[in-house]
Amino acid sequence: MNSHTKHLNAGEERNRAMVRVIAVEFKQCVTKRGGLSSLSFRGIKEVEGEPIKILSRRTPQPPPRSFLTGRGRRKPLPAPLLNSIALLTAMALLAGCNFAPKYKTPPTPAPEAYKETNDWKMAQPKDDAIRGKWWEIFGDAQLNTYEDQLTISNQNIAGALANFLAARAVVREARSQYFPTVSANPAVTRSHPSSSTSSSISTNGVARGSDSTLYSLPLNATWEPDLWGAIRNTVKADSYTAQASAATLENLRLDAQSELAVDYYQLRGQDELKRVFDATVAADKKTVELTKNLFQFGIDSDEDVAAAETQLATAEAQATNLDIQRAQYEHAIALLLGQPASTFSIPPKPFKADPPSIPVGLPSQLLERRPDVAAAERAVAAANAQIGVARAAFFPTLTLSGSGGFESTSVGNLLTGPSGFWSVGAMLAQTVFDGGLRKATVAQYRAQYESTVANYRQTVLTAFQQVEDNLAALRVLSKEVGQQAIAVQAAQRTLNLATNRYQLGIDSYLNVIVAQTTLLNNEQTAVNLQTQQMTSSVQLILTLGGGWDTKQLPSPKQVSSKQPMDKPKATTD
Repeated sequence: MNSHTKHLNAGEERNRAMVRVIAVEFKQCVTKRGGLSSLSFRGIKEVEGEPIKILSRRTPQPPPRSFLTGRGRRKPLPAPLLNSIALLTAMALLAGCNFAPKYKTPPTPAPEAYKETNDWKMAQPKDDAIRGKWWEIFGDAQLNTYEDQLTISNQNIAGALANFLAARAVVREARSQYFPTVSANPAVTRSHPSSSTSSSISTNGVARGSDSTLYSLPLNATWEPDLWGAIRNTVKADSYTAQASAATLENLRLDAQSELAVDYYQLRGQDELKRVFDATVAADKKTVELTKNLFQFGIDSDEDVAAAETQLATAEAQATNLDIQRAQYEHAIALLLGQPASTFSIPPKPFKADPPSIPVGLPSQLLERRPDVAAAERAVAAANAQIGVARAAFFPTLTLSGSGGFESTSVGNLLTGPSGFWSVGAMLAQTVFDGGLRKATVAQYRAQYESTVANYRQTVLTAFQQVEDNLAALRVLSKEVGQQAIAVQAAQRTLNLATNRYQLGIDSYLNVIVAQTTLLNNEQTAVNLQTQQMTSSVQLILTLGGGWDTKQLPSPKQVSSKQPMDKPKATTD
C-alpha cells in the first residue's frame, strides 16, 4: 500500500469517526426532545455497539442511484464521496439540534398567605391589585405632579434606558450571524514593471517595461451555518439578557418613584414638626410674659423668669434646626426630578397623614409583580442558554465561501464576460486538542448557571421578607399611632392643669416646665409615627412591585426589533 492510499484511508477513517460522533449526538438530541421515536438510521454500521442508520421514512425507498459509465455499466459511488455525503447529511440533521439544557424556571417555595396579615384586619380596597400610577392612591396632587416629572427627567432612569437599548442592539448583533457576510473590494492598480527581464512580453500581453493599469471589481461572501445551535443559543442568551435589562430598568424606575414619595412625605413631616414647634414657641412666649408679670407683682421669682426664657430659647433653636433636614429632603427631590437644587423649592404645606388601603394579594402573585425577581429569572434563562453555546464548541464548524467579480486592464472591458472570475469553496474545522479548555468552559457556564439560580432564589426570599417587614410595620404603626394620640391628649391636659395651678400660686413653675417638655416630646413622636406610617405604605407598595407585572416585560421578538415597543407583551421562551 503506497503513501497516497494510506492518506486516503486515514481521511476516510477520520470522516467515519466524525460521523459516528455526530450520529450519537443527534440520537441523544432526538431522545431529549422526544416525539421522534420512529426515526431510523441507515448507512453507518455501529456507534458504541448500537446500530445507527441515516434518517429515513418508514415508507419503502427506491434503490440508491449510481453513476453510469460510458458503456452503460453501473458503478458504485466512490468510498470517499460516500463518507463525505454521510458526514454532510449527519451535520444537516443536527442543524436543528439545541445543546442547551431544557429550561425550566427554578422552583421556589411560596407561602399560601402572608403571616403578618393573620391578626390584623386590613382595610379592603376597591381593587385587588395595584395598577398603573400607584402614587395616585395617596390623593396628593403635588406628589402626582412630581412623579410624572420623574419618569421624564430622572437621569438614573435615562441611563438605565440607554443600557436597555444597548442590550437590544447586542441581540441584533448576535442575530446578524445567521446571515452571510458579503464584502466588495474594488481596486485600481497602476504598475510599472522592470524592463530588465529575459522576455519582452509579459503574461498578460503587455510589453515588459511599459506601464499597465489593472481594474478589479471583486465580491466576496462567507457564511458559517449554525449547525450546532451556537448562534441560536447566543441570540437566546442575549435576548434574555435584554429582557433582564428591561426588568432592571423598571425596577430602577420603581425605586426612584418610591424614593421620591418617601422623601416627599419626610419633607411634609418636617413641615408638620415645624408647625408643632412654632405653636410651642408661641405658647412659651406667653408663658414668659406671665412669669414676668408675676415677678413684677412679687408673686414669682426671677429664677422662674429665667427658666421660662430658657424654655423659649430651647424651643426656638429646635425649630430652627428643622430647616436643615427639610432643605436636604428638598434637594434630594430636586435631584430625583433632574433639576438643579439651587433653582428648586417646595412651599410648606399642611401634612395630611392618611395612609391608603393597599391591595396585598397572595404570595404566589408576588413573583409576577416584582421586576427585580423577573430580572433575576431572566438571568437564569440566559445562563442556561450559554451552556448550549459552550457545548457547541465540541463540534466542527463549516465555513462556506465564495468570490466573484470582474478584472481587466481596460475599463471598457471590465464588465464583460471574459473579464469575469469566480470561486467557491468549503472548509470544515475541528479542534483536535485543547488541553481540556472546552470541558472547563462548559463547567464554568454550568457553575455560573447555578450561581444565577441561587441569586434568583435569594431575590425571591428577600421579596417575601420585605413584604412581611412592611406589613408588620404598618400593623404595629396602626396601633401605635392611636395610642400616641391618646398620649398627646393626656400631656396637653397635664400642661393645662399645671399652668392653672401655677397661675394660682399653688405649684412652682417647675411643674409647668415638665408638662411643656412632655407635651412637646409626645407631639414630636406622634408626627414621626404618622410620617413613618406614610413612608411604610410607600415601601409596601414598592415591595409589592408597584403597578408592574411580567406582562409588561418585552418578548424576545420585541427586544430584537429596531422599532420602539409601545405595547409590551408577555415573555415567552
